[in-house]
Amino acid sequence: MPPQLGRPGLPGYGDAVTYAAQLFHTNIPSPVRGVWEIGPVPIRAYALCIIAGIVIAILWGERRWAARGGERGLITDIAVFAVPFGLVGGRLYHVMTDWQRYFGAGNDPLDIVRIWDGGLGIWGAITLGAVGAWIACRRRGIPLPAVADAVAPGIVVAQGIGRLGNYFNQELYGKETSLPWGLEIYQRVDPDNPSRPAGVDGVAVDTTPLAVVHPTFLYELLWCLGVAVLVVWADRRFRLGHGRAFALYVAGYTAGRFWIELLRVDEAWRPVLDVRINVWTATAVFLGAVLYMILARGRGPREDPALLAPAGIPAAAPADTAAQDAAAAETGTGAGAAGGEEQDGSARGEPAGEPESASGPDEPAPGDQR
Repeated sequence: MPPQLGRPGLPGYGDAVTYAAQLFHTNIPSPVRGVWEIGPVPIRAYALCIIAGIVIAILWGERRWAARGGERGLITDIAVFAVPFGLVGGRLYHVMTDWQRYFGAGNDPLDIVRIWDGGLGIWGAITLGAVGAWIACRRRGIPLPAVADAVAPGIVVAQGIGRLGNYFNQELYGKETSLPWGLEIYQRVDPDNPSRPAGVDGVAVDTTPLAVVHPTFLYELLWCLGVAVLVVWADRRFRLGHGRAFALYVAGYTAGRFWIELLRVDEAWRPVLDVRINVWTATAVFLGAVLYMILARGRGPREDPALLAPAGIPAAAPADTAAQDAAAAETGTGAGAAGGEEQDGSARGEPAGEPESASGPDEPAPGDQR
């Protein structure tokens, strides 16, 4: 007979939840492996997830940048600098905060270069990635805060996709739980020697769970998607500029990372009050992001599209403004129609082909200032 379902915290509640999980088998199974061999080449799910996240962030960033009036292709050019810097920064942060994995007794410091086994700290990735982006922006004469606003939702979605790599690696999970959506953890072994346990390169030959834990990878994935929706909505509603959309992403992500980090049980440096280093980092970064959003409000509206084009290249009209002008031209009213009349010299008795004045169509109208 099934146990009676009570309220959380009352006797019998945990047994009832466990019974429901067993009855409907709602636990999340872990992948039996995270690496596939194609001849001598290992195909790692962790690497594929990181690459997929980067590609999505770049493509979405390009669309948002063009919609704000920026030059197409610029985000890809910036990524050439930002991505390598970010990967190095993410690895450095991981090594600095989990140094005992590489320099402790019995460990090999050369494992630092084994980035394919996992171990990228988002704090270091964003920090050093921003340095790479700043170098690229400075070379092109583009304001970094405007670029950051364009890529913000893509970055947080990329982070969520990257967490799927932790799922395939069966790592960075949470405490044991009896909730129906708990993640099953399996024993992985060396496929060539099943008697020897193995890590991310191993294979689970027996899917009997060793434990059922909080799927923190899923929590963070869903949280990141929610933050992306929030940033896109707020950016459209309030026309955020000067880095405020990026700061909103940072604040939203760190708010979620704070409570998710408290669920994790993997080994971590605890410098103060026996609290994980990433909890302290999330708190400090959250406060900094909120402070920046408050201070940046005084910098005025979103950047003028003329500032978003490299020197010597006319700025493209933002996508929403271009659509409005096209609609006005079709009806013969508004700025689009007026511009068409000016280009026809016979409409005002001037010879056709006369050069445009300095205030011609290449210069945004006052209503287009963003």
